[in-house]
Amino acid sequence: MKKILIVDDEVNTALLLSKFLTRNGFEVTTASNGSAGMDHLKNGQYDLVLCDFRLEDTDGREMLKNIKLQYPRTGVIIITGYSDIKMAVELIKMGAYDYITKPLYPDEILNTINKAIETHHALVEEPQQEPAAVMPAKSSKDKDDKKQVLSNEFVVGKSKASKELLRQIELVAPTNYSVIILGESGTGKESVAKSIHLNSPRRDQPFIAMDCGSLTKELAQSEFFGHEKGSFTGALYTKIGHFEMANGGTLFLDEVGNLSYDIQAALLRTVQERKVKRIGSTKEINLDVRIIVATNENLMDGISKGRFREDLYHRFNEFTIYMPPLHDRGTDIIALSEHFLKIANRELGRNVQSLSPEVVECFMNYRWPGNIRELKNVIRRATLLTEGEEIQMKALPLEISISNARNAFSEPSYTHETAAAPTKEHRIDLKNAALEAEYDTILRVLREVNFNKTKAAEILKIDRKTLYNKMKAINLGK
Repeated sequence: MKKILIVDDEVNTALLLSKFLTRNGFEVTTASNGSAGMDHLKNGQYDLVLCDFRLEDTDGREMLKNIKLQYPRTGVIIITGYSDIKMAVELIKMGAYDYITKPLYPDEILNTINKAIETHHALVEEPQQEPAAVMPAKSSKDKDDKKQVLSNEFVVGKSKASKELLRQIELVAPTNYSVIILGESGTGKESVAKSIHLNSPRRDQPFIAMDCGSLTKELAQSEFFGHEKGSFTGALYTKIGHFEMANGGTLFLDEVGNLSYDIQAALLRTVQERKVKRIGSTKEINLDVRIIVATNENLMDGISKGRFREDLYHRFNEFTIYMPPLHDRGTDIIALSEHFLKIANRELGRNVQSLSPEVVECFMNYRWPGNIRELKNVIRRATLLTEGEEIQMKALPLEISISNARNAFSEPSYTHETAAAPTKEHRIDLKNAALEAEYDTILRVLREVNFNKTKAAEILKIDRKTLYNKMKAINLGK
């Protein structure tokens, strides 16, 4: 029997949800605040936590951070009374399985819970060894094993660029150097940072990632350093900052070039003194934190334009790793595709086996402006749209189809006078383009209404039966 913990200060909501889930075969425990919820987690193992975003002593964001830090094997779904797409994206990036808005619809929340438990169970139970592509994580006890330990998101490629990247990870990981990871957006900078951490003496301590690009000037100090309850208007609870959370381990600061100049000054002081003080507190906390930062900007250019502090740059720049763009990694593109295909099959319950030869050729010729992140999303989407065992061109997004068509039309000797009309197989498939647009629209609306098909049909101005037929036609459901 799967165990679920409900953390919600609305007693009636928690009670109704508890009764419903109990009737559906779950063992349910409830907690009326965050502190009680963490106590339950400390005393028992749960498969899933359903946590209200607004609690009397904390909020869903802080609960998610604490649960993922202390109980990484437990899945989390956040429940809230209002819809906020930006917040939903942030919570998913932090590790939540899903973000559900009230009112709760029984069939939909049960479906979400079952999928969350199934997905999380598969991720926990799967063997660490990925055939041919991903190296397994090892225990810190394996001192005689010289093989590198890589983040589960890191795929070992055979290209020259990948081999050089692995060599640099191996060199810098055992040291205590601060590292700058420089590369385009989506190249996998966080997976490299995790791999450095896993190969370091700090591997058994926390790895805390922070997206500096999403921080406002007002929130940055609280996120970095924490605050005491009542230290400013809106400080309803004590908050532990990211430096304190990462103490003993590694703090990864993504898109560090986006930090304001004032925050950079406060950050420099903390890095120099290796001490942190929560807002509203007089107590200094000693820090032992390794710092890894990532940026897609040229920080030296930022220094010359007065946007980035030179002294902070030199504190960070004890070692620099350059992340090659995906289009420079040759056949690694196919190794990554196969890796993401396995993940997508597991998430979606599919059995897609391979890419068609045309798709392989297309992938090798495409520029991949979004790099690895774009490739992962393309594979997930194509897996959803594929009915057979092989991904075909028609399952790819329109922009890739257009790029492939342009490549097909481009010949070294091409001129307006001599070019023949494109063959039928090289013309852009307008039916596929229409299907793509319809897929995007239906999926966007379904997400906005939490997959409530009645509401979605109303917004799309079609009846429910037509919506079901269209979802089936584009592989969004049955």
